[in-house]
Amino acid sequence: VFHNLVFVSIRKQYPYQAFKVMHGLWGMGQMMFSKYIIVVDEDCDVHNTSEVLFRLCANTDPARDSTIIRNPSDSLDHAPSAQNIGSHMGFDATRKLPGENYHREWPELVKMTDEAQRLVDALQKKAG
Repeated sequence: VFHNLVFVSIRKQYPYQAFKVMHGLWGMGQMMFSKYIIVVDEDCDVHNTSEVLFRLCANTDPARDSTIIRNPSDSLDHAPSAQNIGSHMGFDATRKLPGENYHREWPELVKMTDEAQRLVDALQKKAG
């Protein structure tokens, strides 16, 4: 959790579960002040910002996979136009299941092998 930004991973079991999780989190005490929630699959390391942002960019269609709600906001947040009430945005960056308005086969995640990663790391170190 960053100030105003939450990354959460779930073991998705049914369509639109990510949205249920977002709304559940916004309903939990101080979590209501979180302006952004990004929900990813359980195989994504939420402590690795690059991995979460990759999933956000690779797995979302903004019209289908985001929601904006009005909710209480932090009184120290000066971005909202009204004191203590603002908008909050959630993103479903999970793989899509049947029934989630995705009409193609979901592609497998491509990952580098450990050997390829070592080679890339060595080349980056050599390049400076």
